Amino acid sequence: MQFSPGDAIRFGWETFKRRPWFFIGAAAILVLANIVNMGVTSGVNSLTGGTLEEPSLLSNLVNLALSALIVMGAIAFFLAAHDNPEGVDYSALWHPTPYWKFFATSLLTSLAIGLGLVLLIVPGLIAMVLFMFSTFLVVDRGLGPLDALKTSMELTKGNRWPLFGFALLTALIVALGVLALGVGLLVAIPIVGLATAYAYRLLSGVPGAIPVDARLAA
Repeated sequence: MQFSPGDAIRFGWETFKRRPWFFIGAAAILVLANIVNMGVTSGVNSLTGGTLEEPSLLSNLVNLALSALIVMGAIAFFLAAHDNPEGVDYSALWHPTPYWKFFATSLLTSLAIGLGLVLLIVPGLIAMVLFMFSTFLVVDRGLGPLDALKTSMELTKGNRWPLFGFALLTALIVALGVLALGVGLLVAIPIVGLATAYAYRLLSGVPGAIPVDARLAA
């Protein structure tokens, strides 16, 4: 299946327009959850003698643990929104299982990308594309860490340059959201989330992952 970054973004935008205030509300919940995470992490850091420049080990672990819960919920929500835009509700944002598989997969993916970025940057960008859907596979199929990484590599095969372009495009959309006094994030987050869910469903070849024109015409 050939992937088009433009089609993915267009799907995200058109789906967002079907329930704009609902999706803005979901983005606001995710932003608030991250603010709470930052507050808790900062408190733990202060109590354990860490600093802003050198946070404590415990505060880093708390941040990773809470971030995993937030991202799991976001992925589950946007997959549900892709599959049924009119029927999804905010309860989809709470999706704590399979937590440890997700945590391990996120950690391995981050380490691979981080190490690659240290090694002349290019390997990190390659890892970012190869493992783009690893956490989606944990949430959607319940795969373990190694199977998720391997399957993500298989899903991206033949579309890695378009997916790299897609990653740059979504980063630009998020950056524009930040520049718009941060309020733009409430629009950017749903568009990017829906577009990424579209990309995952399309490349997975699962039922419902049909071309964007057909989806938008429905």
